[in-house]
Amino acid sequence: MKIITIGNKIFVTVFQLAGIQGKMVENSKQALSEINKVINEKVGLILMSDDVAKPIDDQLTKLRAKKSILVFSLPHSNSQKENVDYRVMLKKILGV
Repeated sequence: MKIITIGNKIFVTVFQLAGIQGKMVENSKQALSEINKVINEKVGLILMSDDVAKPIDDQLTKLRAKKSILVFSLPHSNSQKENVDYRVMLKKILGV
């Protein structure tokens, strides 16, 4: 299984230096399009910058519930610290 990154140029470049492939995108719409392209490939983990992932969070939650693929949102270089309520996220994924 492969790991890919999706985000802005800096985010993707950092992971490329570690040997992880990436797709550079300008906005969330492009990110969702790239996810749909790679979802049927042997991708096991998608790492996304949080600035790109946040606007499409509901679509990502539905994707996590349907497919056996992990999609993680990571802070980008200028990101603010934010608390994540994993209980709420899990309820969304399970449809509770």
